Amino acid sequence: MQDLTIALTKGRLADKTMELLTRAGYSCDEMKESSRKLIFRNEEKKVNFFLSKGPDVPTYVEYGAADIGVVGSDIIMEENRRAYEVLDLGFGKCRMCVCGPKEAGELLQHHEMIRVASKYPNIAREYFYNRKHQTVDIIKLNGSVELGPIVKLADVIVDIVETGGTLRENGLEVLETVCDLSARMIVNQVSMQMKTERIRELITAVRAELEKEGKLK
Repeated sequence: MQDLTIALTKGRLADKTMELLTRAGYSCDEMKESSRKLIFRNEEKKVNFFLSKGPDVPTYVEYGAADIGVVGSDIIMEENRRAYEVLDLGFGKCRMCVCGPKEAGELLQHHEMIRVASKYPNIAREYFYNRKHQTVDIIKLNGSVELGPIVKLADVIVDIVETGGTLRENGLEVLETVCDLSARMIVNQVSMQMKTERIRELITAVRAELEKEGKLK
């Protein structure tokens, strides 16, 4: 049996993913133990698991260090790595939005030249340049992008919105929705050819669990 290696996004996404994989028959008791190990293994299923920061997951998958990865669709869009997206897992749901003070809505409607702060410059560029046909100055930030409009660094931000609480507390609001987001399963292109049977078996088992939960149409 060929080994499979799965890269998981650290944090809540990894927890949710392992709950789903466990129900699908791909558990990993080693991950529940307190240790400094970086690679965890289910010997029976011949599956290795490791945890990674979200932006690195598509990189591991593209270069074949992982056969399969689970990561938010925001990261897939931003990193634009070569991999097959095979399943929407139906959790980690949120939205990518253009946000700012209410008065910034006018700037968006009239296609004025504005400054946009974001952790996701590629997504912001794609949205404004290719979908809105609006020329903007994009500023990459790594921290709390909500600060951008508050300190007048930018007119608006492009960021993930879950509840909108942070926006409201800082006098900002959702002005436009770029796209809906959720956790996705991606597969290395070569692995899909070389380990077809094993990967399809796992995908089928996960898909069956999602259908039970009504997360697949």
